[in-house]
Amino acid sequence: MPRPRNTALLTALASGLLIAREARRTAAIADPARRAQAVRRKVAVATWTAPREGRLLTRLVVDAAPVQGYVEQRRAAGAKGLTIMHVVGAAAARALRAVPEANTRVRAGRVVPFDDISVGFAVDIGQGTDLAPYKVAGADSLTPAEIATEVWKGVKALREGTDKGFNTSTWLAGWMPVPFMRPMMLATSSLLGGWGVPLLGQQGNPLGSAFISNVAPLGVEEVFLAPLPFARTPIYISLGVVTERAVVRDGAVTAVPQFTLCLTGDHRLVDGVQCAVYFEALQRYLADPAQLG
Repeated sequence: MPRPRNTALLTALASGLLIAREARRTAAIADPARRAQAVRRKVAVATWTAPREGRLLTRLVVDAAPVQGYVEQRRAAGAKGLTIMHVVGAAAARALRAVPEANTRVRAGRVVPFDDISVGFAVDIGQGTDLAPYKVAGADSLTPAEIATEVWKGVKALREGTDKGFNTSTWLAGWMPVPFMRPMMLATSSLLGGWGVPLLGQQGNPLGSAFISNVAPLGVEEVFLAPLPFARTPIYISLGVVTERAVVRDGAVTAVPQFTLCLTGDHRLVDGVQCAVYFEALQRYLADPAQLG
């Protein structure tokens, strides 16, 4: 039988060869967009198995006029870069106050609350070829304009390549061999998502209490987001494109600008009752965004 020392040396040598080969493969992709896409795909394969978790899926159709009017008014008052996504983010954060059960994650088999209400946003950093998350802490106490300012700071750093955390995690994923990715993601889930410990260039609980992706620039009306297990985020929201739809009001058919929010919730943390309360609060804020400041 091989001695333990020899086994350890052989294991270290094999691991080193795998890492070196993976680093060469990644470096060989000359196009930065294709290289980033390859790294993201590898992370996805290591992150998800066949769907089996309990999820609650629903969609909300929202009248766009109040939100569009609010955005135009605030922009005229000097709110730079404000969009519907930032209004939805502020509303999603405030609505969590009404459902504290949803502002939690599972850690070591127990339901544990987050330290604050934060919201993560999917940021396009490669003109549709690459995405990165940016988390806004304490989002429930910020106005949509303040959230927009924070998000654009993150967008600038990510697009200019000056976000050290994202650069570190992308570099690590680039040279990590596929067989090692899944164990790494499992460890990341416990430390990064469960305990909120900064790890591999990412801050603790990297996607926040709710994560929002704006699919409107792609011309998409509806899409349900796939939760990232390692982040342990309880709520995912996608924001679709604004379209005019035929709606019956007061017995007459009229064209109304609307957008759809698709929500994915963790069924371990919330049931239908809590979801209904959350949706009611979310719709209330979006019907009158002036409440958000």
